[in-house]
Amino acid sequence: MHQDKAQDPETTSTESRAPVPALEVGTPICVRNRFIGDFTSGFEVAEVLSDGYRIRRLSDGHVFPDVFAFEDVRLERRQHPLREAGGSYLDRRH
Repeated sequence: MHQDKAQDPETTSTESRAPVPALEVGTPICVRNRFIGDFTSGFEVAEVLSDGYRIRRLSDGHVFPDVFAFEDVRLERRQHPLREAGGSYLDRRH
């Protein structure tokens, strides 16, 4: 056992962390709904931070003050159909 590595928690935690791919500002995304656990579309990345993303709701441009963890945000892959009424819908793919 290497004592130097075992005593250095910063090195150990940094080395074990997988790199998180950063989405760019303006990228259409789905966000995990904190109440039901499904992903909801209708958002975009407003700001990229070291611990997650700030997101913007597309329907009204509102930027949420909360920071959303990287694992709670994913790239929107579905093409949105043309609709009369705006709004988000649940992304039921799993």
